This record gives sequence, structure tokens and C-alpha cells, in this order.
Amino acid sequence: MDVWQMEFKDYYKVLGVARDATADEIKKAFRKGARKYHPDINAGADAEAMFKDVNEAYEVLKDPERRAAYDQLGKEPPQGQGRYQPPPDWDNGFAFSEGGPQGDEGFSDFFETLFRRGSGPTGGMGMGMGSGRGADSHGRVEISIEDAYSGADRTLSLRSPVVGPNGTVTMQDRKVSVHVPKGVSAGQHIRLAGQGAPGAKAAGDLFLEVAFAPHPIYRPEGKDLYLDLPIAPWEAALGGHVVMPTPGGKVDLRIPENARSGQKMRLKGKGLPGTPAGNIYATLKIVNPKVETEEARAFFEKMAKDLAFDPRAGLGGK
Repeated sequence: MDVWQMEFKDYYKVLGVARDATADEIKKAFRKGARKYHPDINAGADAEAMFKDVNEAYEVLKDPERRAAYDQLGKEPPQGQGRYQPPPDWDNGFAFSEGGPQGDEGFSDFFETLFRRGSGPTGGMGMGMGSGRGADSHGRVEISIEDAYSGADRTLSLRSPVVGPNGTVTMQDRKVSVHVPKGVSAGQHIRLAGQGAPGAKAAGDLFLEVAFAPHPIYRPEGKDLYLDLPIAPWEAALGGHVVMPTPGGKVDLRIPENARSGQKMRLKGKGLPGTPAGNIYATLKIVNPKVETEEARAFFEKMAKDLAFDPRAGLGGK
């Protein structure tokens, strides 16, 4: 199953509380639901499943950080049944302390995907407060593919959850400056020391995951870049050299004679910088010019007459 295609869980509905419920109201609703559906008390067919749902909902809503993440995700819960897909980059701009819940076996795919350690805005190793050091936090920084060739500086506005006097969660904004070094890849993390959650003795660290903004031409895979390269029919037939722009500058690419659509060309070392650097893979795509003049039509009619060429010969038959 695609981890981003799952059943949406309305945790507020499960506990029967409003979205602005206080921490005490959530705790009372959990205790009521846990007593009602506990398997030792309720022998109903769906009691065990409801008991798990109540525990899962409380595990999320009792924690300010997980609740803040869930509220951002679930501002517009889906209507009806079906598979749920979170909005793109739903956790952008958040800085959440790490540390996932323990001992919660049997929770839903929705919970496991978003909140289990190592996946989602509250995943990770976590740091105990007993040492006096604040918890590590994480967020995301988005750059263009071109930025990976030269490096970039960003000022991020991050939001962190804060528990108010009445137990409700609000978001606190702060700005963080970060230098994204040359040669980073999507998924790589940048560590900002002391920018995590505060602690009695020292703040934790902030880990920013690098993400590439969607690009109109290139498709990144690790250090490699992929693209479709349009060529004219005569360039494909005769071969030759074409000037091809890349994020690192223009390059001269040799097209072999009788090149075909779908043929892949490799530009070694022209991908994302690194040791070693990645490659660029250009898939040739033959593009025909539009026939908009009598001269162009006559040219193609002459080709059709003079060239003994049947593009469907390989299909067989007569």
C-alpha cells in the first residue's frame, strides 16, 4: 500500500470532543471511552476495535506536538469513504520535537505512517529531558535543483506548538537562518546546533530535511537527474551535436546517427555535485515540426515519396 494512500482517522470524532477541546476534556473523554469499550467490560463484537481507536486517538491528541501536526493535516477531513491522501508538503514550516510513542502496537496505518518514529513530523530518536538538554527537533527546507549546484541561504519561518494555560495548543512562529551547502541531495539532513527545543541546560538541535521543489524539466533520483530531450527528425536521422542546457551550464551532446525515441544518453558527472558527482540521463524524444506552409508540406511529401520507410513494418501482416 502507498503510505500516502490510507484511511483518514478523525481522532476528535473517536473521542467525541470538539477540535478546540482542552487537555482535561480530552483526558476525560479518553477515560470514558476506555471504560466503555474495554474488552474486560464490553463483550461486543466491535468493542476491541473501538478500544484500540480510543487509545490511538488519545495517543495523538494528548501530545501537543502530535496534536498540532494532526490539526494541520486534518483541517479539511475528507467526506465519505475512500482512501485519504494528505495535502502536498503538509508538514512544511513545522519544527517538532522528536520521539515517538512507545508500546502502542496494533495502531492503524494512518498512525504508523505519520507518527511512528522515523516517519512523519514527530518521528525520530528523541532526547530525554533528564540530561537537561532539550529535545532535538526537525523541519524541512525546500530548494531548487539549481540551488544544489551552487548552495543557497534561506530564512525559514517555523512553527512550534505551545501549550496554553487552559491546555489548548497554539503555534509559535520563529525565524531560522540556514545555509544549504552545494551538493546536497533530497532527503539529506542539515543540522543546526542549539536550534531545537529548549532545555534546562542546553537546547537541542534542529535537523532540516532537504526537499527539491518540483522542476519543469528535471527529475532527481539521488545524485542523478533525468529529463526528456526533444530533438528534430533530421537530428535523429543524421546525428550530430546539440547544445543542451543543464543546471551546471551548457554542454555539447553528441547525437548518434539513426537515433530513436526513447534512447537514453548519459552525461557523466553532470548531475548533482558530489564525490562522485551524479550523472544526467537524457531520454531522446523526436519532435516533428508543424506543417504550416506549402513549402513544409512539399518537403514532407517529397520525403514520403522518396524514402522507402515503413514505421510499422515490425508489426507484421500486410
